[in-house]
Amino acid sequence: MANKAYRYRIYPNKKQKNLFAKTFGCCRFIYNHMLADKKEAYEKNGTYLRTTPAGYKKEYPWLKEVDSLALANTQLHLEQAYKRFFSDPKKNGFPRFKAKHFSRQSYTTNVVNGNIRIESGKLRLPKIGFVKLRLHRAAPSEWRLKSVTVCMESDGKYYASLLYEYEDRENQGSKQSKEEAKILGIDFAMRGLAVLSDGSRADYPGYYRKAEERLAREQRKLSHCQKGSKNREKQRKRVAKCHAKIRNQRQDFLHKLSRKLVQEYDIVAVEDLDMKGMSQSLHFGKSVMDNGFGAFRTMLSYKLEERGKQLIVVDRFYPSSKRCSVCGKVKKELRLDERIYHCSCGNCMDRDINAAINIREEARRMLLSA
Repeated sequence: MANKAYRYRIYPNKKQKNLFAKTFGCCRFIYNHMLADKKEAYEKNGTYLRTTPAGYKKEYPWLKEVDSLALANTQLHLEQAYKRFFSDPKKNGFPRFKAKHFSRQSYTTNVVNGNIRIESGKLRLPKIGFVKLRLHRAAPSEWRLKSVTVCMESDGKYYASLLYEYEDRENQGSKQSKEEAKILGIDFAMRGLAVLSDGSRADYPGYYRKAEERLAREQRKLSHCQKGSKNREKQRKRVAKCHAKIRNQRQDFLHKLSRKLVQEYDIVAVEDLDMKGMSQSLHFGKSVMDNGFGAFRTMLSYKLEERGKQLIVVDRFYPSSKRCSVCGKVKKELRLDERIYHCSCGNCMDRDINAAINIREEARRMLLSA
């Protein structure tokens, strides 16, 4: 069995917005109180305190106004955070308290006896009722709905992520032999996101760079607003809407590009690049982050896997840029500002296309030798 989530925009009315706000607040309240009690018990007695949300409802009766499964999932999230910390303290930090204005406004509830369902373009949620839903795509009828996560983004928009469980059909789609498989090599490019081994370019527009001037203007206005004022809250939402638009444009471009490549090719090869390291060097931070190459690679990975196809990751130290794609000679003295690759064998081509072809051929070699 496998899981997949569909995210939809929802449009709650004023009463439902208040209930959502109460649920977000109660989940945050329970999380902080349970964490404080666990921390106090461990510091005093060295014991692991086991608590449940039901134990707090007598002292705080207003917790009964919200969905009990949302509070139960909050407990599970805290327990998971504790287990991760004690399993590897160096890698996972100790659970932190959730702040009202800096934590994610969301909660998760589970499906029990059909309490959550979609009817006539509306989503039914426990304690909330039917909420208007933008059903841009429907899940297959044989899939089983497991849970729903409701969240409010910083720009004030509400979304519902529906998690479905379905039968995982391994290696679905047409199978190709290793020799006949269509392989695509992708080389990362600072401008335009990527260059493909077929000679084409992704031509990512750079949405952040395009909106940078407007974003700076809105952020400058926000810095002049008085803290705690209504005008500051209005301006904060304007800034959040700018960021949300950039994020949505980027995700839309990456989803469409990855879907197109997955449909056309059986195997896609990329380099194992250190994107964090690249963003911290030579003032490339904004350009690297705006490209979203890491998210693009993740999209390629799961979309290929769903279709029974494969993503091959080539070692980052493989000399894809310095190797000639025709004769295989490595040009060790190649400089970063040389955009045209010249080889003694007569090969003269774009440096990035040459690298993409080398990545494709290295992936083919790895595939055949496996």
